[in-house]
Amino acid sequence: MNIENVKHIGLAATWEGAKILRKYFGKLTGVNKKGAIDLVTEADLESEKAIISIIHTAFPEHSILAEESGLNHGNGEHQWIIDPLDGTTNFAHELNIFAVSIAFSYKDDISLGFVLNPISGELFTAEKGKGAKLNGFPISVSNTQKVSESLLVTGFPYNHPEIIDSIMFRFTRCTKAAQGIRRLGSAALDLCFVACGRFDGFWEQNLKPWDTAAGALIAEEAGARVTDFSGNSYNINQKEILATNNKIHHEMTGLLEYKDKQ
Repeated sequence: MNIENVKHIGLAATWEGAKILRKYFGKLTGVNKKGAIDLVTEADLESEKAIISIIHTAFPEHSILAEESGLNHGNGEHQWIIDPLDGTTNFAHELNIFAVSIAFSYKDDISLGFVLNPISGELFTAEKGKGAKLNGFPISVSNTQKVSESLLVTGFPYNHPEIIDSIMFRFTRCTKAAQGIRRLGSAALDLCFVACGRFDGFWEQNLKPWDTAAGALIAEEAGARVTDFSGNSYNINQKEILATNNKIHHEMTGLLEYKDKQ
């Protein structure tokens, strides 16, 4: 496998998806619902179609897992994990916090990650074992030592009414402990902002593989520790993700500990 060729195609697909999102931003003709608050737009669909076309033209044998079209079976050793528009609700409301997120996995190991905000032009990238970059320049996590001095970020899953007790318990504890908390609406960007030190920690539950595959690699390659809420190893099929600068990780796992009927 020529990883440089894979990287080239991944970047081309990312930029093409971003180009389409820019075309539709502020000009949507309609918004549909996949769930009560889970939106999909023509921009999501066209971006994903273009991304898949570029990848399949170069690598017709590769498997693809994408948010809107699901799993396209191919060579199981090579898989692309695609979110054509992470932050659809922001996009639909003309809030410019959203991204294209693409990851490449080889033998179930995420090898490459690309996250691009089409409006700001910030491109976060990572290659396994070679660090993370923002627009070509190396990035690293913050040096903040305590949660009390930390700016954290989180998100609420689409099914939050079903698990509101655990969400609010954790949110309340972290709000009391931290310097501040933000809720931006794009898990991919949240992870990248931990990677470059803008946030000291991020947690969320019930995300999908395409939400975290690229961002988690970028965060780890920038020095972040990425686990579940209990500190166990993370993989993209898990229901919990905690990413920190490593220095506040143990403190964060304590804050996120939850038992029913507390």
